[in-house]
Amino acid sequence: MLENVDLTKTLEREEYRTKLTLFQLQLRELAYQLYVRKRTLVVVYEGWDASGKGGNIKRLTEKLDPRGYEVFSIAAPEGEGKTHHYLWRFWQRLKPPHEKQIQLFDRSWYGRVLVERIEGFCTAEEWKRAYREINAFERQLVDAGMVLAKFWLHISPEEQLRRFELRETTPYKAWKLTEEDWRNRERGEEYRAAVEDMLVKTSTLTAPWTVVEGENKWYARVKALETLVSVLSRELDYTPRNTLGKVKAKKKKKSNK
Repeated sequence: MLENVDLTKTLEREEYRTKLTLFQLQLRELAYQLYVRKRTLVVVYEGWDASGKGGNIKRLTEKLDPRGYEVFSIAAPEGEGKTHHYLWRFWQRLKPPHEKQIQLFDRSWYGRVLVERIEGFCTAEEWKRAYREINAFERQLVDAGMVLAKFWLHISPEEQLRRFELRETTPYKAWKLTEEDWRNRERGEEYRAAVEDMLVKTSTLTAPWTVVEGENKWYARVKALETLVSVLSRELDYTPRNTLGKVKAKKKKKSNK
């Protein structure tokens, strides 16, 4: 599946800026509709190390009311999280729509069939069973009225190496690169096989995966935003205003100053 992803897709600067602003404004309008209708949007971000998940989430939330969303950055379970079923700590994080209408997971319950599978933190029987458990879990979320969107950010091994090396030599980015990132890269083929299995076995009619071509960060950010606008528009049966004319007018006004 991943071999068929076209990683040459890109956007020029002006097109990127225009579309980014347009979809950000439309998403803000749809977020208000979530609030009015007491609905919740759950967004899952998975992807290769250095694929741009953080930057993508930053642009997604940039124009949202901060009172209406929350970002969960998921790491290895600790303390009580180790004593429960692996889905327990995600159930604990989910909030009712009157508290947070948009809830984003920077990595998620899919760690069970990715890092936990590869690193041997669970048995083969456990991670194979997890596909059914995850599909049932997501079905329960949707049946409860939540809107669920799942993104896999995909980049080539060559682009990942370029980004690793850039982080290594850029002081304000160096904190993002760890020994674990390099070790995961060495096991790239194992992870690739796990990702393929995950996409095939957990992309359902209820909760399909969207593979985002992430070689060009501008394209990836716009695609994720556009996808969310499309999904919410369909689920809420609501068409946000096309603010493209206003966006262009504002930019023209600025350029004339």
